[in-house]
Amino acid sequence: MRAAAIRITALLLLVGLGLAGCGGSNRTEQAAAPGCERVGAPKPQNASLPAPKQLVRPGEKLTAVVGTSCGSFDIALDTTRAPKTTNSFVYLSRKGVYDGLDFHRVIPGFVVQGGDPLGNGTGGPGYQVDETPPPNLAYTKGVVAMAKSPVEPPGRSGSQFFVVTVADAGLSPDYALLGRVAHGMKVVERIGSLGTPSGHPKQTVLIKGVTIERG
Repeated sequence: MRAAAIRITALLLLVGLGLAGCGGSNRTEQAAAPGCERVGAPKPQNASLPAPKQLVRPGEKLTAVVGTSCGSFDIALDTTRAPKTTNSFVYLSRKGVYDGLDFHRVIPGFVVQGGDPLGNGTGGPGYQVDETPPPNLAYTKGVVAMAKSPVEPPGRSGSQFFVVTVADAGLSPDYALLGRVAHGMKVVERIGSLGTPSGHPKQTVLIKGVTIERG
């Protein structure tokens, strides 16, 4: 029964349908948690970008440095197994799409999810990417993948991403792979500690910006 409940929670979190309500509008701000700045909830933004050209080369070593109001963490982008998905993330990062967005859904001991311009789980960048995930992909602690709705095919993604904070999230390989946290997992866990069973974080955590580094 507990495993079934976790899977249901996972589905509600990752589908991007906003079933838990609007992430930033009904949150009661408290004193900043240790290691985090106190910030206000962002206003919804409409993003409508054209799909990017493929500029990331398979196997290219790229790191995404995600700066947040709770610290920064690095994502080693998996350009070998997910060149299209990583290319889109790099494009969105360089366009500043993630700047000022929040982690709108946070469930302790499961995942933290952000990257939605609307802040309620329904937004995206204005285009979609399709890239089938590796068949043996396991969503273990530190893995970063892209969220999608249940009616979308495996591997479809927009701008929303999630970081796994549990040993194994128990998800089927349907979510596009982005990479793995290479540094700063404690920051991700700090963000995760601000979550609730409903997914509404106790405190707003903003993405200040995402910088792409080579090598």
